[in-house]
Parts: sequence; structure tokens; C-alpha cells
Amino acid sequence: MRIIRPLARFDRMEVAVCRFFNQQAQRRPVRHSFALVSRLGDGLFWYALMGTLMLFEGLQGSVVALQMGTTALVGVVVYKVLKGTLVRERPFISHGGIRCAAAPLDRYSFPSGHTLQAVLFSTVAMAWFPALAVPLLGFVMLVALSRVVLGLHYPSDVLVGALIGYGLARLSLWLYPATPAIQLLN
Repeated sequence: MRIIRPLARFDRMEVAVCRFFNQQAQRRPVRHSFALVSRLGDGLFWYALMGTLMLFEGLQGSVVALQMGTTALVGVVVYKVLKGTLVRERPFISHGGIRCAAAPLDRYSFPSGHTLQAVLFSTVAMAWFPALAVPLLGFVMLVALSRVVLGLHYPSDVLVGALIGYGLARLSLWLYPATPAIQLLN
């Protein structure tokens, strides 16, 4: 009973946060902007980044793209296992007043795969190319926020997705450490 009460309070708070952010999506420019960010976070942005690195950074860019892609595949497996096991319904399915503002890729919400991959890709890319930090961190924040604004995820889905993505990226970088481009010039 002692555990249930704080969890229920947390759940109510999380749903209230979802409703607040989702209400912002009722304005068409907000909805369309976040839907675009979310769509880019489906993979288009990350594939373009990997291709750009391979094209303009030669062998090092290809190594980074390979590390990003390989780590992302592990992330997809982890994501699918968790979603299939935990089966947490999306906020717009479970709670009135939260509207779906973009088509979901699947039925369940926990964890946020978009956020997992965004953090994973950006962490690996920034380890190798620190100059990418500002644009990548900005995009990652927008992807994470888009998932809540569009009514597709709870804040805890996004937080756990980010933690898993960061953990997988750090594991990957531990197994194959980055040599940032700046260091190669010195």
C-alpha cells in the first residue's frame, strides 16, 4: 500500500504533464512542426547524418557511421523486447483529453524508441565529432519533446528511452573508443 500511493500520484502527475504538452499540439503550426521533427527522428535525419559523415569525413566518417548503425541495431532489439514485454498503452489510448497528433509506428509506448535512437546516435557522433554537439543536442531535445507533445509517449517513456540510448552508446564507445577529429589534427 505504501508503494502504490506514490506510484498513483506519479501516474496522475505524468498524465497531467502529457495533457499540458499535448494541448500545445492543438495549434496547427505547433502540431506540424513537431510532427516534422518526429518524422525526421524516424531515421531520416540519422541516415542523412551517417551518409554525410561517410561522404565528407572519409574513413573516419565511415567508421563512425558503422558504429552508429551497429549500435542502433542493438537499440532496436532492446526496444522491441521491452515494448513487447511491458505493453504500456500510449497516452492517447489510455487517457481522455490526450489526442494523437501523429501516426504512431506501433501500439505501445514504453520506452520511446525515437528518443532512444536520437540519444544513441548523437552520443556516438558527438564523441567522434564534438563540434556537432550544439545542433545534435537541440535536435535530440526536439525529438524527445515531440513524442510527448504529439500524445505518443509519457515523459517517463522518453526519459527511459534516453537512458537506454545513452547507455548503449557509452557501451559502444567503451568497446570501440572514439578518436575525435580535433585530436587527429594535433
